[in-house]
Amino acid sequence: MKVIIQIPCYNEEETLEIALNALPRQIDGVDEIEYLIINDGSKDKTVEVARKWGVHHVVNFRRNKGLAFGFMAGIDEALKQGADIIVNTDADNQYCGDDIETLVRPILEERADIVIGARPIDSISHFSFLKKKLQHLGSWFVRVASNTDIPDAPSGFRAVSRDAAMRLHVINEYTYTLETIIQAGREKMAIISVPIRTNAELRPSRLFHSMGSYIKKSAMTIIRAFMMYMPLKFFGIIGTVPFTLGFLLGVRYLFLLAADPHAGHVQSLILAAILLLIGVQTYVIGLHADIMAANRKMIEEIKYHVKKMEYDKQGKEE
Repeated sequence: MKVIIQIPCYNEEETLEIALNALPRQIDGVDEIEYLIINDGSKDKTVEVARKWGVHHVVNFRRNKGLAFGFMAGIDEALKQGADIIVNTDADNQYCGDDIETLVRPILEERADIVIGARPIDSISHFSFLKKKLQHLGSWFVRVASNTDIPDAPSGFRAVSRDAAMRLHVINEYTYTLETIIQAGREKMAIISVPIRTNAELRPSRLFHSMGSYIKKSAMTIIRAFMMYMPLKFFGIIGTVPFTLGFLLGVRYLFLLAADPHAGHVQSLILAAILLLIGVQTYVIGLHADIMAANRKMIEEIKYHVKKMEYDKQGKEE
């Protein structure tokens, strides 16, 4: 059983060694632990610090490509290196390294495919009141969209089994945290949450520059994932609004016409027809999107089997 702990890095020379020193060297039930960093276009000595410390693998980007891209690149490299479990953590030592054993235990016991570390949001001192409420609200939306009970969706502290890692796909360029939970939930992967601890803040978060930016990007990620994995439901809800309004206006017009055939009210009839047409067109878009989603699922299944053959072949050659 091999565990690879990956750390996405962008100019982390000041905190990376602290985070690496906190990682476990052994875990009961695990034969090997290796360490991997994703250098996302760092301009400082992040890679030098990592190599001097003794990380086993380095994924290098010449320019910054973002957290989502870096996460998936790390997953790909970890699979190539034969990882049975992949753990993702941060370079700023936000998460407690000793809790990695808590993360991987459900996978070792074959109780889960993905394990998300749930931070004690309400007791994190450097989180503002607004940020805490937004974290809870965002997690609630993800629970609804994914049909899971994950309390801390934005948490990047997570463990993924080899099989689940080969099934993950991230489309958005902002972050992997929300989309992967929605995907895992909708594809019926075994995903659970475990409580974890956090450390004192070493530097401000670099994921977003303002609260408005965070809200906008998180909302777009959730909406896009909702459209991808539940298109019929998504467009059905949207289409129901104009269709219902159009239907009610149509009924109103008929009542008025019955009361006074010469009263007119043609405007109501025209508006009702437009709203009904918009509703029907939205339903049709939903049906087309649902067919596309079915095709996407087949493509993802093909990609999974291709990856499985590729990585299994590499493991045999080694």
